[in-house]
Parts: sequence; C-alpha cells; structure tokens
Amino acid sequence: MLPTCKNAARHLGSMIYMVGIVIVSHSAKIAAGIKDLVDQMVRDHERFFAVGGTSDGSLGTNPVAIQKVIEKADMGDGVVVLADLGSAVMSVGLVKEMLDSDLSQRVILADAPIVEGAVSAAVEASFGSSLQKVVAAAQAARQIEKIC
Repeated sequence: MLPTCKNAARHLGSMIYMVGIVIVSHSAKIAAGIKDLVDQMVRDHERFFAVGGTSDGSLGTNPVAIQKVIEKADMGDGVVVLADLGSAVMSVGLVKEMLDSDLSQRVILADAPIVEGAVSAAVEASFGSSLQKVVAAAQAARQIEKIC
C-alpha cells in the first residue's frame, strides 16, 4: 500500500500541522454554506468548522457557541478564524479573552474575505502547513481580482 501524502511527509521528516479553521457568521445558513463549499472543494481538511446565528436561530453571534467551536477545532497547532461582519469580529475578540491563555495565543482572526479566505486557508491547511502559512493564505485572498 502506498503512503498518503501526509504519511509520506511524516516519513520523510517534514513537520505536519493540524490547523483548525472556524467560520463565524451572523447567519447559520451562510456559515453552513461556506462550510459546504469548502468541504466539496478541499476534501483532505478535517478541521473545518462553522458557527453562525444566535441560540434562537436569529441573525447574530453567540460567543459561547463560538468558544465551543474554536475549542473543538484546535488540535494543538492553532485555529484560524474568519468572520463576516464587525460584531462577529468583536465576538471573536471577546471569545479570545474567554479562552484558556495557551489556546488564545494560538487563535488568529484573519483579515480576509470570508469565502475566498476560507477556501484559500483550507487548501493551505490541507497540505499540513503551519498556522502562520494558513493565515497568510487566507489574507492573500484579499488580492484576488474578480474583474479582469
């Protein structure tokens, strides 16, 4: 049996990271849609999560739910968070204060467009890249030109 890419890299002594990615949206449907898109495009990334809306299903963010998802996404190598609007960004900041200090230091809110950044981050993370490289990939999505 041939080794998978990840196993081959481990065998060759390369470092493989398990960076989690969390989408935070005001809408549970938007968060789920982005997750669905990424799941179909990037099949080798298992640490991709989405959270959106409030506990009653309304538009908004729920810091407790965000905290739980970030904790679930972390495998020790960090978590990249992408958020849709300003108050989601503020909720992520609040959650970072609620997290254990070690985990909080490994959680980075990417300054990136949520859809393009999520896809770029997931592709990079699927290669076993470091937290810094996954954040850089998400943030590089700001430069994608949509009109030629």
